[in-house]
Amino acid sequence: MRDLKFKKFSQSLTVLMHLAFWAFFLSLPFLLRSPQNPPGTPRVKVPDEVIILLNMLTIPLFYVNANIFIPRVLKRQGVWFYVAYILLSMTAVLSINLSLRNYVFFPELPSARITIYTLFPVFFILAVSTTYRLLSDYLADEQQRKELENEQLKSELSFLRSQISPHFMFNVLNSIVSLSRKKSDMVEPVVIQLSDLMRYMLYESNGTRVSLEKEIKYLNNYIDLQRIRFGNDVKINFEADNRLSHQPIEPMLLIPFVENAFKHGVGIISDPVIDIMLQAQGKTLIFKVRNKVNRRFKEVKDSSSGIGLPNVQRRLSLLYPESHELTISETGEWYEVQLSLHFNGDHPLKDRSLTEAING
Repeated sequence: MRDLKFKKFSQSLTVLMHLAFWAFFLSLPFLLRSPQNPPGTPRVKVPDEVIILLNMLTIPLFYVNANIFIPRVLKRQGVWFYVAYILLSMTAVLSINLSLRNYVFFPELPSARITIYTLFPVFFILAVSTTYRLLSDYLADEQQRKELENEQLKSELSFLRSQISPHFMFNVLNSIVSLSRKKSDMVEPVVIQLSDLMRYMLYESNGTRVSLEKEIKYLNNYIDLQRIRFGNDVKINFEADNRLSHQPIEPMLLIPFVENAFKHGVGIISDPVIDIMLQAQGKTLIFKVRNKVNRRFKEVKDSSSGIGLPNVQRRLSLLYPESHELTISETGEWYEVQLSLHFNGDHPLKDRSLTEAING
């Protein structure tokens, strides 16, 4: 509905602009006319209605050139055919004007003067018409290129989001399998909690943005599942600052860092620790995740390794191109990731049309 209203408004504005241009063009002879005839000019005064009529004959030439000659002749048949059509059109307009002089208006009006009154407006209108059409085509091509680029970005983002789901399911199902092997009574509540997470993934993450509060709740549920899975074997610390809780954020943007910590921060590690912290500094969100690593043993990665971090790095470059900082460091026995998101508004996208395109 909004696009339809905008289209109608744009069409109305275009019509008004055309009317304003023609009103200005037809009034030019009166605006530029000198109060007295210069010495040596013919005594015959050209009536105002004659000047208006001669200029009005160029109006069809404007639209014929813009809508027929340029798109169908110049762009399809080449410059020489276009020049030929323009010369024929100018000859036709000049012939009509001379005929009007002989049979309608004053025969004593010199042909040379009629020619001048004809050719100058014709050249002017052809120049304006050509510029108008070429500029319109350029803007239309730019709009089409932009829409195509947005569609490609939309497809890429959808693909990146779809990659998260199998990776997430793989990790959480491992938790449930581990509990079922222990014959734990926690299997049923864990499955219920998993259904809540799946509901978030399937419905909430379809939007372009969710509130940071929902993303924190999602992280909390995921961490609770891991606490149930590992029990006291892994020390898990999670702190979240709620001062930016209503700030919109890309859904499932933070979870890959947490998944990566649990994937590589447990196992053959002495006293494994995973620290997760969300901080708010003004309009900047600082997200830190760190985990212990074992330098003595080389980790054997499975086929699903490497999906999370490259995925989220690509999403950050698409959605927060100039408003994020990501640092990954390894010092001693610690592997640390820090992400800073700078929020200048509700939607920190560079291009608003991309947001609308993703929304569908």
